[in-house]
Amino acid sequence: MLERFKEKWDIKSNFQLVIILIIFSVTGRTALYVRKGVFYLLDINADTSYWIKVPLYILIVVPAYQILFMIVGTLFGQYKFALAFEKKMLSRFKFKRS
Repeated sequence: MLERFKEKWDIKSNFQLVIILIIFSVTGRTALYVRKGVFYLLDINADTSYWIKVPLYILIVVPAYQILFMIVGTLFGQYKFALAFEKKMLSRFKFKRS
């Protein structure tokens, strides 16, 4: 499985793969901390309706993750990988024309 990631992401070494997996985990955890802070500022708690929490969760976590991924990737010296990954991910959000 790790070899498949290395091939798919054009990674040369196992060390680079480990660094990239760390970037994913740090970014995901940090995005959840951002969501927690924003929910606290907006006074959203367990009593708040899911009809409010779920859309806000998506609107907060998705952009926060994208921004944090670039920041963390750059800090770990993987700017080129982070940029290529973000371009690919953002291209999936575009609407296709027929």
